[in-house]
Amino acid sequence: MPSYLTPGVYVEEVQSGARPIEGVGTAIAAFVGFSETGPFHQPTLVTNWDQYVQTFGTHAPGTYLTRAVHGYFANGGGAAYVVRVGGAAQDPGAGGAAPSVALGGFQVSARPGTGGDLSVEVADAEGENPPEDRFRLLVRQAGKVVETFDVSIRKSVKGYLVTQARQSKLIEVVEQPGAAQSRPANQVLPLSPAAAGPGAGAATVDLAEFVGDSSQRTGIAGLEAIDEITMVAVPDLMSAHQRGAVDAEGVKTVQLALISHCEQMGDRVAVLDTPPGMNAQRVRAWRNDDAGFDSRYATVYYPWISAFDPEAGRNSLMPPSGHVSGVWARSDGERGVHKAPANEVIRGALDLEIRLSKGEQDLLNPIGVNCVRAFPGRGIRIWGARTLSSDPAWRYLNVRRLFNYLEESILLGTQWVVFEPNDDRLWSSIRRNVTAFLTEEWRRGALFGRTAEEAFYVKCDRDNNPQESIDLGQVVCEIGVAPVKPAEFVVFRLSQFSDSTSLVNE
Repeated sequence: MPSYLTPGVYVEEVQSGARPIEGVGTAIAAFVGFSETGPFHQPTLVTNWDQYVQTFGTHAPGTYLTRAVHGYFANGGGAAYVVRVGGAAQDPGAGGAAPSVALGGFQVSARPGTGGDLSVEVADAEGENPPEDRFRLLVRQAGKVVETFDVSIRKSVKGYLVTQARQSKLIEVVEQPGAAQSRPANQVLPLSPAAAGPGAGAATVDLAEFVGDSSQRTGIAGLEAIDEITMVAVPDLMSAHQRGAVDAEGVKTVQLALISHCEQMGDRVAVLDTPPGMNAQRVRAWRNDDAGFDSRYATVYYPWISAFDPEAGRNSLMPPSGHVSGVWARSDGERGVHKAPANEVIRGALDLEIRLSKGEQDLLNPIGVNCVRAFPGRGIRIWGARTLSSDPAWRYLNVRRLFNYLEESILLGTQWVVFEPNDDRLWSSIRRNVTAFLTEEWRRGALFGRTAEEAFYVKCDRDNNPQESIDLGQVVCEIGVAPVKPAEFVVFRLSQFSDSTSLVNE
């Protein structure tokens, strides 16, 4: 309480006790795979397709990451984190510097993680009679000019080579110690071999690169540091498998690592792909025997889809996980996370690897394989919304994701509670704030019940906060919710009947 010493009127701001809980985002994807360029291993945020191209390049031959991310954005995806694998990480402590070349008293080197087949070319500056200190520096990758700089060897001018090179995403330039700077002769100098070019990592990638290390922020494990991710896919696990770099056991190892990551984090779901070239019977065997996954934090989609491949200039098959992730985001935005992301058109999917019949889906749906089906006049749609859990309580994907959303929202929205006096007033405030949040979710249709009382309950009082808990510094709030579940099987019962009502003659 403030001290009042002088007579007068005082105005104070006081807390009302209401601290609204805001819903967290539900559609932030993460992808792990091979790309044309960009930083290796570290998760990088991209918010649209143009930003992805600027950072990771266009379509790398024989890989799926870029096409998957394109499908994600095309289907309504928003922000995404991308982890590039397939190249050695730079280790500053090991003394392993990037390859460099001397150029007119300067040292030019490739930035870490820029990929292969990189070179620089010195050419004449544009215009008539340019100053002798000026020239053009062209940066080439895979034979194509990707960056151009008009530079000078003089420090006093705006276009000084070292200063201009700081804008490059591919090269670094520093002054060569003890050397005089001069205008270099026109020439082309390689910075890295072609063997490390786009897609080459798919043939040499180590399983450890996919799995990653949380302390080094690499691979799947590196995503632990990013709290807002809600779905994770590794589409290029299949391109590595197709090239023979990863065998069937390796595929299972990486997918188990992905599932383990999602279970450990507790706020995201793994979007798995099946290996290519499988019929329904083989997928059933893969699901039951080869893979044997059982997790409420994972889901799998089958079959592969056919989409346009800009690199090949034609339609080709690819894993569906990227497009599916985009559909999840679109469904969340249009209907909410409580709506099962199924019976939704996959934008960009032109055909399927195999067109499934109802009988074939009868084999797959009960074991949690979400099928992608083609329907005449209705396009290619996701026709399943199940997790890989054997527990009926967590059978449906929307229930899992709804709980992830509720748990994360309540967790972040009640941080103010820590170190508050642990008494009835605090418990009452917690009940009020959580009840207001869940009431709003019930009004949006996320919870099942004719009334809010039927849909959820919040208990935080002396019954579940005895003196023993208070002495331990604990506050226990028990919350129960009734989630809505999808109408997966719609049954209309039709029967014949005769109107036996007698006619009355007037």
